[in-house]
Amino acid sequence: MLDFAVLGVFIPTFFFVSITPGMCMTLAMTLGMSIGVRRTMWMMIGELLGVAIVAVAAVAGVASIMLNYPTLFSVLKWLGAGYLVYIGVAMWRAKATIKLGADSKLKVSRQALFSQGFITAIANPKGWAFMISLLPPFINIDYAIAPQLSMLVAIIMLSEFTCMMLYATGGKSLRLFLNQGDNIKWMNRIAGSLMVGVGVWLALS
Repeated sequence: MLDFAVLGVFIPTFFFVSITPGMCMTLAMTLGMSIGVRRTMWMMIGELLGVAIVAVAAVAGVASIMLNYPTLFSVLKWLGAGYLVYIGVAMWRAKATIKLGADSKLKVSRQALFSQGFITAIANPKGWAFMISLLPPFINIDYAIAPQLSMLVAIIMLSEFTCMMLYATGGKSLRLFLNQGDNIKWMNRIAGSLMVGVGVWLALS
């Protein structure tokens, strides 16, 4: 199982990455303002399912490479570390604004909302790259992988759901807060710093 030191790094890292304004969070806020929080939860369910599938598939693929091709895994580890550092720097340089686009005109049937959330999560190449880079360093191959992965996925889903609910319920007030001063900039910088730290840790481990 995961120890508390690993969880102490993983939980704040993923939470700050989740809460930083992005596609899913902006979608949650837009739908929350236009169709209400209860109906927006159908989109959230689809997004959470998609994220869980991506996480499990990413770890399963990397674990297989780790066990069968250790040299290739070392190369992937360095590439993953570099990608995390790149993402961290990109978050530092990200524009400090959040905009509501045409997503507020999406179909509001349950099926459409669920599909929107699921496709947003499952078809995002950056999401796959992120999971492949971030999750494997927290898996200890000396122990059973399934319990460790289950705990990490549970943390990811709880973090994603909490952040989407904050955006969906915050509505206009949250949008005004995020666009006020340098609030988004500092959120991006905190998340970016954590990403760079994890990338360096991965490269040195």
